[in-house]
Amino acid sequence: MNYSEVIEFVKNKTSDSTRPEHYPFRSRFEHTMRVYRWAIRLQAKLGGNLDVIVLAALLHDVGWDDERPHEEVSAEMAVEYLDSIGIDPETITRVGEIIMIHEDKDTDKDLSLECKIVMDADLLDEVGALEVLWDAMVVAQDDDASYKKAYYRIKEYYRQNKPKIRRCKTDPARTEYSKRMQLLESYLYQLERELF
Repeated sequence: MNYSEVIEFVKNKTSDSTRPEHYPFRSRFEHTMRVYRWAIRLQAKLGGNLDVIVLAALLHDVGWDDERPHEEVSAEMAVEYLDSIGIDPETITRVGEIIMIHEDKDTDKDLSLECKIVMDADLLDEVGALEVLWDAMVVAQDDDASYKKAYYRIKEYYRQNKPKIRRCKTDPARTEYSKRMQLLESYLYQLERELF
């Protein structure tokens, strides 16, 4: 399947979205493309239906409504769109189900491999090196921005994210998550040596 049409649809819908972007440097489309790439990497290691995984990864955040959870809106938009381009009903159903549950990272439900992969790909985004960049850019927007303020923000988000490894559904995702936490530990250690 050629995914370029789906990617173009996602690009248009995420740019049209009324979803509030809290930070001007964050892009819903770029997030989606990173999730897509991680989903493909995980699928290469674990298997599963590539079309279901890719379509769910690409469409998981396509919708937004101030009154309803974004996963519901995204699932509805995905089902409607996939039907309009002639995707088979079984694939549409599976993609819609994954999008509906992708935000519930703490679920203990019995999930399909495809759902686990999409959830893990979404979880891996913006954790690790990208998290440092994000935190530094957030602090840089403050009137009283400083290296120490960035350090404390990075350290706090590291503290909050480290235990979230329990949310990983697959071994390759746990391995990658662990590597990212080790990177952050090393980075914070070095930053402390240079700042204090």
